[in-house]
Formats: sequence, C-alpha cells, structure tokens
Amino acid sequence: MRYNSGLPQGNNPVNASTHQPPQTVRANGIDICYEIFGNDNAEPLLLIMGLGAQMIHWDDAFCEQLAARGFRVIRFDNRDIGKSSHLTGGKRLTPLELLKLRFLRIPVAATYKLIDMAKDTVGLMDALGIKSAHLVGASMGGMIAQEVTLSFPQRVRSLTSIMSTTGNPRVPPPTREAAAMLMAPPPRSKEEFVTRFGETWKVLRAGSFPEEEALDPGRAERVFARGLNPAGVGRQLRAVLASGSRKERLHGVKTPTLVIHGTVDPLVRPEGGKDTAESVHGAKLLMIEGMGHALPMRFWPEIIGAIDKHAHGAAAKAA
Repeated sequence: MRYNSGLPQGNNPVNASTHQPPQTVRANGIDICYEIFGNDNAEPLLLIMGLGAQMIHWDDAFCEQLAARGFRVIRFDNRDIGKSSHLTGGKRLTPLELLKLRFLRIPVAATYKLIDMAKDTVGLMDALGIKSAHLVGASMGGMIAQEVTLSFPQRVRSLTSIMSTTGNPRVPPPTREAAAMLMAPPPRSKEEFVTRFGETWKVLRAGSFPEEEALDPGRAERVFARGLNPAGVGRQLRAVLASGSRKERLHGVKTPTLVIHGTVDPLVRPEGGKDTAESVHGAKLLMIEGMGHALPMRFWPEIIGAIDKHAHGAAAKAA
C-alpha cells in the first residue's frame, strides 16, 4: 500500500525492478527493517527518520524522486519503532525531569543514547555491504546522522541535516503547543490515533496544507497497521535528551554538510538549524520559507533538488 502524492515523478521514474520490498536484517544486535529504492550501483543514500516516526514518513514518492536522481535510497525503521526491534525498560518522561534538565542541568536517565542509534545505522550499512553513504536525517534522524558523522566519519560521503539541531541548550525550546503535543499521553484506540495523527501534523506543519491534510487519514492507517510502540517513543525521546550537546564536536567535522530548516518550525526552532550550520565549518544552510517541522509535498522540489546537488557535488569532489 502507498499513498500517491499526485506529483509528477520526473523523467526517470523508479520501476518495480529497482524497488526492493521491506526486509529485516540483524545489525548492532537488533533487527532493523529497511526498504530500498533505486539501482544497486547508484550512490547510496540513507534516510534517517525522526522521533517516533516510522520509515514510511519518508513518503514513497519522495524516495522514488530521489532514486530517479541517481541514488540508491535506503529508508529504515529506527530501533523501537515500526518493524524494527522494540526494546524494554525506562519510564515515561515527566515534566519535572524536563525542568531539572533545562534549569539545573540534571541529566535524564536513558536506556540507550543517540550513539547507539548511530551504531544501528552503521550496522545496517555493514549488513548491506555499504562502505560509505550519503546521510539524510530529519529531526532526531538529523541528530543520529550528525553522530554517525562525528563517530564514524569514514562512513559518510555527505551529511544533510533537516529540521534538526546540535543539542545546544541555548537553542530556544519548542513552542508551548508543540511541547504539549510531544508530552501528550498515547492514544487508546485506532480512531483516537487517526484523529491525533491529523492534529499533530497540523501543529507541526505550522500552516495551511489542505493537500497534506487530505492524505493524513490514509497515512495514519498505514502507520497504525505497521504497529505502534508508545514506550519506544519515550525511550527515543530520553535518548535525545540524555545525549547532550554535539556543538563543540561538530566544529571538527570535515564532511560536506548541508543544513535544511523551515522558517516556522515549532518543534525544533529555526535557531536549531542555524546553530547546526554555524557549528560545522563550511556547511551550507537552506532556510525554507513557510516550512514547519514536516516535509510537505509543495517543498519537495526545493528539498530534493538541494539534496541532489549537495550529495552529487560531494561525490564528484571525492572522485
């Protein structure tokens, strides 16, 4: 099942022979579910999704359009989400813990940290026989991609960090509405989940996107059918908060880096993207006017075009 964006697929659409259905592989001690679009000999490009988001939040057509630009596109479920391994342990994050972290710098306890999720990414690359790849991460996925670049620089051909941040505590926090959404108790039924899904993405998009809202019920159904793991989302959030700031370490990054961020992002504020770009020497910054904390179809041409230019440019320089 897929949801068609209704957008043109470009002059070189990906056909069935270059789209491999979802598979599961053992990597870094867990099972990771992944899916590949594009030719085996194309430039490998890994898409890393954000907090509580399954790999299908990288829309099928988004992946196909990247593959049509000459990439072997690999999307996957992070640990604790979708069809990848669900872990155990940890308690639901409390507002008191957040206050202690923000004002007293008391660390949040976590079952695992972003470095462990970075090792998952590298483990998946090992399992697929990929020595190095272009990394594109959104939100928490951008943090994971940054951590891979910092800890395993030889594995990264280029880095694209989308609507993400450095972990710098000086970056403004989410808006009150976005923070409340993040801390809301999990839905108790399918109907409640579908409703909440639409409400959540309306907040995150931070604008009027009727073409997206029309697709939200189908997207929610697809996410629900693949399975929910509210406790896992809590563990992922703890991983982000327990991992601290990467800002100082990012000063040493030599990997070609592109930062993409929306000007009205309510969850990871625009200052987060700017801080990322300022922290990496030579990083390029693309601020997209009117984009929130989401990847609406109307912005795909600009986003995909920027990723294409950046990754292929890095590949050409390395050749």
